[in-house]
Amino acid sequence: MGIFISKPHPTPVNAPISSNPTRKGLLKASWARWQGSVRPVDVDRGSGLNKNFGFLKNFECKYEIVDEVWRGNFSYTCRAQCKKGKFKGLDVAVKIIPKAKMTTAIAISDVRREVKILRALTGHHNTVEFHEAYEDHTNVYVVMELCEGGALLDRILSRGGKYTEDDAKAVLIQILNVVAFCHLQGVVHLDLKLENFLFKLKDEDPQLKVIDFRLSDYVKPDEMSNAIAGTPYYMAPEVLHGSHNNEADVWSIGVISYILLCGSRPFWARTLSGIFEAVLKADLSFDEPSWTSVSSEAKDFVKRLLNKDPRKRMSAAQALCHSWIKNSHDIKFPLDILVLKLMRVYMRSSPLRKAALWALSKTLTVDELFYLKEQFMLLGPNKNGTISLESIKQTLMRNSTDAMKDSRVHDLLVQFNALQFRWMNFEEFCAAALNVHQLMALDQWEQQARCAYELFEKDGNRAIMIEELAYELGLGPSIPAPAVLNDFIRHTYGKLSFAG
Repeated sequence: MGIFISKPHPTPVNAPISSNPTRKGLLKASWARWQGSVRPVDVDRGSGLNKNFGFLKNFECKYEIVDEVWRGNFSYTCRAQCKKGKFKGLDVAVKIIPKAKMTTAIAISDVRREVKILRALTGHHNTVEFHEAYEDHTNVYVVMELCEGGALLDRILSRGGKYTEDDAKAVLIQILNVVAFCHLQGVVHLDLKLENFLFKLKDEDPQLKVIDFRLSDYVKPDEMSNAIAGTPYYMAPEVLHGSHNNEADVWSIGVISYILLCGSRPFWARTLSGIFEAVLKADLSFDEPSWTSVSSEAKDFVKRLLNKDPRKRMSAAQALCHSWIKNSHDIKFPLDILVLKLMRVYMRSSPLRKAALWALSKTLTVDELFYLKEQFMLLGPNKNGTISLESIKQTLMRNSTDAMKDSRVHDLLVQFNALQFRWMNFEEFCAAALNVHQLMALDQWEQQARCAYELFEKDGNRAIMIEELAYELGLGPSIPAPAVLNDFIRHTYGKLSFAG
């Protein structure tokens, strides 16, 4: 897939977002084009496209357009007032998509999917509320709640270009919560940015809403998306490589966090290609003077979101349990789709791998155990402190929307059949939900690994065959095990060495 690219406004590398007095107007004028980003153009242009969506008719009979509030490349948004029905007298936002812009089958399917996702996700307090969808021969009208507090970008600019740590936390808790919810439903947003978070009201501490699901998509548990879409300096490295999952949204949250705390972008250049190169190759830096007053915990939080390896990034739900953020407000922790994915892999693992994960789980810190304890409790342990396949199913059903069905998240449960006739306690759950790649990204990884090996050597190690080790490394029976694997096994005892 591709993206519609417009030339970025030439701003100095790592320039504060408030450094230009006309920045607010320029962002609305030039970067709005990115909100009209389109997917790759279908080669079959022209006639024969079915632009009948089956939406409601007679929009003008129920709503009266008041004024235009935003215009993009593919659509524009107006303020309107409802003239009758249950929303009578209510001001609403109406996204108007001209059918003349829908020149490809892909563009038409994008509109269908956007409305479908909006409808499915409505109900979460941090998603913009969907009301109705209409159409006529000329346009599609998507009616939503009106958010009058302005964009997060405007609020930052009004505060001099950045937030205090406490104010940043209040914003990020809402962002992480709604993104974790989307990911649990199997939806990746793909265009998270300051402009796509609106405040419901103009109050000092109002509710934040995520908008613009036009680039969003369903991502099945076992699949990767190849959509190269979004806003340049928010795009994750793996998106540019053309293979990503919901970790791409977490990277975008990392960019937002960086800007909130210091007022500058983490990766920037004067050209589009320069931005992409910085995202792919440049190291994350906290050298700017504005970072000197920021706590080390906040820096660690940003660092763990902006890891270029998506496997090593925190998930949105994990980020809510980070030590910098978890105790600042009364947080209701959401179920993490990552836990279910890791448990699925664990259930299919060999006894050797399970024993190694068990040993490693014994080395987890208090903060890491806090996250796992919250997730375990969400899965509904019984009075004996164990979870079962049935309790996991019930938890998913309680959190399910139509989006979860479309993204086939429930397919994960097929891999949990081993739990059908037994239960899992918290100790085993810690091993099952352990993310080794994330641990490897931490400074204390080598010490943690050695500590785990000592436990493994004492309680879990046993004589193993070279073929078993080769299997764990993904070497099938048709591929001869490298001679180096012999060095991983102590020949005197036939047990795994620390290197192994």
